[in-house]
Amino acid sequence: MAITLLITDENLTVQGDPLSGWSNLDVTIKFNEPASGSVSLPAYPEVMEQLQPGNRLVVIRDQSIWCAGPMEQPTDYSWSVDSARGVGEVTVNFSDDLATIAGHITWPEPALTWAGQHGDTWRTFTATNSETLIRALVNENCGPGAITARRIPNLVLDTAVGAGTNTALSTRFEPVLEACRRAASAGGSIGFRARQDGSQIKFGCYTPADKTATARFSVGLGNLRGVQYSQSAPTSTHALVAGTETAGSSVRTYVEVANTAAAATWWRVEKYLDGGAEDDTTGELTAAGTSEIAEGAAPVTLATVTVDTEDLQAGRDYQLGDRVTIALPHGLQVTDVVRAIHLQATPDDGEQVASVVGSQDATTDPQTVRLIRTLSRRLGRLETR
Repeated sequence: MAITLLITDENLTVQGDPLSGWSNLDVTIKFNEPASGSVSLPAYPEVMEQLQPGNRLVVIRDQSIWCAGPMEQPTDYSWSVDSARGVGEVTVNFSDDLATIAGHITWPEPALTWAGQHGDTWRTFTATNSETLIRALVNENCGPGAITARRIPNLVLDTAVGAGTNTALSTRFEPVLEACRRAASAGGSIGFRARQDGSQIKFGCYTPADKTATARFSVGLGNLRGVQYSQSAPTSTHALVAGTETAGSSVRTYVEVANTAAAATWWRVEKYLDGGAEDDTTGELTAAGTSEIAEGAAPVTLATVTVDTEDLQAGRDYQLGDRVTIALPHGLQVTDVVRAIHLQATPDDGEQVASVVGSQDATTDPQTVRLIRTLSRRLGRLETR
């Protein structure tokens, strides 16, 4: 498949000819996370002229955009007298357009300026479809519905597709994408993405597909390269959620959300949570517990590396977030979610595409990631006290 690299400005206007002479293209797109990528280029003047702060890099694979977004490090330049390239080499590190959304936090009152925010206000959604909720968070904090200073150029909402189920959420001063991930997890495990379409960046949600019958990986099929599999006890089976205390009152609301099946199989594991709301009238305490149970009650940890074949290809036969089947070498079959798709390419060796399939814990550092996300929510809550 042919790969073309373009540079655009923030308004998606192409800045010059396609980049030539590139090597070592490495791009990983991720489920509900910003992508990460890098590419090495000869530092020709016409190339360096395009690598300006604020510009974007677009990776086109087989005439379709594979990844497009801001250059986080547009010029990592090196040269030596022994360099094979007389002009030196520049490495560009880039992401996709979710990265620009990730630079925003949730404002309690997004229609007001920062100076106009009130200290005791939360942005609250009650019994709201998760797609509707996620679209609202992005729209009002960095999309066309945000105040002018916060709008991301050319970002619009994609067509709604009716994904997700109802959930509740309260947020303040939290990374926008973290709030979106919480809503996506508690509201039907849906996906969201940002994609370049013509002169617009479209943000939207989607329902991952069940491809377990058609997207299968095994040693015999030649598309399974590595497996790490473990089964362990859940980190929580019973989420004990407490509502916030009301000044001058001894009454406090407590909600319990349980995974009774996991507790019966293993044992009871309790986890205390500050629900962030006074009561469960809006369903927010229940939603917090549901999200915690979803994260903590998955005893199967699966991390696999797959490769594309003629019969089964990433982006064509399955997408990020889809559920696929892995046949382990010892005979057990398990199903799990496509968390990341990794593209590596060089002009000489061509391209290799590998997918990472498994639980979220298998593809990140769960202790660190969860700690940072939990602290972000707690710090926001402390600001109200």
